[in-house]
Amino acid sequence: MKGKRVLVFGAAGFIGTYLIDELVRLDHQIIASDISDIGEKYYRENNIHYIPVDITRKNDFEKLPGGPYDAVIHLAALQPANFSASANAPEDYVSVNVVGTLNILEYCRKNRIQKLIYASSHRNTSGLWSRKTAIREEDGRALEYNEEYSMFCISESAAQDLVEYYRAQYGLKGIIFRLPPVYGFGPHLEIFRNGKPMKTGFQTFIENAMACKPIEVWGDSSIGRDIIYVKDVVSAFVKALGNEKAGGLYNITSAYRLTLKEEVETIARVFWRDTTKPVIVLRPEIPHKMDSFVYDNTKAKQELDWRPLYNFEKMLIDYKKELDRNKFGFLVEKRSNMFKVIYSKFKEV
Repeated sequence: MKGKRVLVFGAAGFIGTYLIDELVRLDHQIIASDISDIGEKYYRENNIHYIPVDITRKNDFEKLPGGPYDAVIHLAALQPANFSASANAPEDYVSVNVVGTLNILEYCRKNRIQKLIYASSHRNTSGLWSRKTAIREEDGRALEYNEEYSMFCISESAAQDLVEYYRAQYGLKGIIFRLPPVYGFGPHLEIFRNGKPMKTGFQTFIENAMACKPIEVWGDSSIGRDIIYVKDVVSAFVKALGNEKAGGLYNITSAYRLTLKEEVETIARVFWRDTTKPVIVLRPEIPHKMDSFVYDNTKAKQELDWRPLYNFEKMLIDYKKELDRNKFGFLVEKRSNMFKVIYSKFKEV
């Protein structure tokens, strides 16, 4: 594929960092944009053109060169896993996820940019998760309005509709990627759940395995969910950049329901550091809040010629390599700093 000129919003995030690294490797010309000071430092040190833009501010877009661009990639979003729910009102989600997306789309329209690829969460299908069959693109949405992610889902659904509107109204080649949980080195230290910071189960499992400590599995260990490795997500973006016929919504997923038991057993196998047998303790009496879901990725396979290359074990082996070389260590630093700020605010309350 001939090198393309690509503008990436949300460049200093987890997916953005891995994506830009691969696009540069493939000789694409990249303009990286975000609001992160740590991200700006990282990209400047790597000689990648970085322009700080707050997508909620229309005037900020004047900082950007007008093009020409072959594509814009939109990865910027506000979601509860990264911020305390108590610190963000509904208007914050609308400002970032709706108004920010509208500003990006208007920038594309005014500068005659023909292609936009937008990454969005799978959570606006939560009402379909109880199905036994894999969720397809044509199954639509099923939002639930009494959950932590409800306002996020409302705002992202509106953003998706904006992309579809610009496809229909202005002929934009709009591509929407629906992503389940994306795993990889960088973001899996802490998240917010119900407004409180907590260490992720994934991180806890790895830490215990590396320390050769017993790994507890709470609740129903047969519950499973569809996850995807960040490098498989990146490969989907690369495929979409080179595809002139693609448009609309695509499930970028593994299409496999990985059970909690499989997850823990695989983590133990990959990360256990001595020759003793890993100790896994099932605690079904302690409930967990893990959701169960799986998606059909047939459309992405057929129309994008894309398929995931990493099963969970291959993902962990590669994750371990990334951890050891710490190439994207700034992602850990960025997240740690973010939580330090939030912890200090918690103490002030």
